Amino acid sequence: MNSLLISLFWRLIIIVLTLSVWSILISCATPEAHSSSPIFGLAIHGGAGTILKKNMTPEKEAAYRAKLEEALTVGYKILQSGGSSLDAVEKTIHILEDSPLFNAGKGAVFTNAETNELDASIMDGKTLNAGAVAGVKHIKNPISVARLVMEKSKHVMMSGDGAEIFAKQFDVEFVEPGYFHTKHRWNQLQKKKKEESEKGEAVSSLDHDGTEGNIDQDSKFGTVGVVALDQNGNLAAGTSTGGMTNKRWGRIGDSPVIGAGTYADNNTCAVSATGHGEYFIRLAVAHDISAMMAHKAVSLAEAANHVIMNKLEALGGTGGVIAIDKNGNIAMPFNTKGMYRGYVDNNGEMVVKIYKE
Repeated sequence: MNSLLISLFWRLIIIVLTLSVWSILISCATPEAHSSSPIFGLAIHGGAGTILKKNMTPEKEAAYRAKLEEALTVGYKILQSGGSSLDAVEKTIHILEDSPLFNAGKGAVFTNAETNELDASIMDGKTLNAGAVAGVKHIKNPISVARLVMEKSKHVMMSGDGAEIFAKQFDVEFVEPGYFHTKHRWNQLQKKKKEESEKGEAVSSLDHDGTEGNIDQDSKFGTVGVVALDQNGNLAAGTSTGGMTNKRWGRIGDSPVIGAGTYADNNTCAVSATGHGEYFIRLAVAHDISAMMAHKAVSLAEAANHVIMNKLEALGGTGGVIAIDKNGNIAMPFNTKGMYRGYVDNNGEMVVKIYKE
């Protein structure tokens, strides 16, 4: 009797162990649908140029880092909660447009006529729809009007008074021109005008603000931009700027030009640029990065680095881009001394950088 019980006991043990092994094998062969977290991410820039640590006070560096971290946090929360990449781009750029630290919105540079003319664009990688505004003077957050152009009109770009008339149909915040007046930007303009007068230069505004020796040693392209990938796999990109110090004649750079300063395609990547806009327009930089990925089957890093470090540099242009691909990979190449930049991934890991490393 005892031997029978012992035999049954061991048979039961064998059966349990066998079932356990089969359970493990089946679970390994058939992954559960929710075994991995959705991929999403966000990258931002606040301008590229001659940004050297030796010219940066600890207080100023801390201010830039804090504002970039604040912007990344806003975008991350939207994406983490399942929000769209378009919402993340727009709301994150609001933080940067509302800060006097960057050449966009509140911190926009002055034109030769001592006004502020703002440009912005946004693009939806899912539909390839895009919207842009150029030369607006009374709109607090141009990126939001760019999105309205994309979603509420049949057009891609509107400029000047027309863009503002269009914006008045919607809940857009308008401000008086004095809102954009900051002492730092005003002093930059006066210094540029003085240099121009002393050299007898009539068209020096064609020279770009941000090269070494211009304005001051830590001068920069302060254009802001955001690229995002949401949990549904949709990419979006947006860019906003005040343009170029001392610009004349209604000059418009690359920021509102789709394919030059901004581009997004779910099949490849989302890109936002900052730098000497004329070169970015001539090279269609943002679209070129996407096209290299699509037609040459290269990685995001390879495409972005080649366009910035080879093509842009060979032509004499300076600046950089931030980009994110459909798999959440991020690239942030630039050929200047520094670029205000940062990213956050779906794990919440946040990185902020300023100088060239």
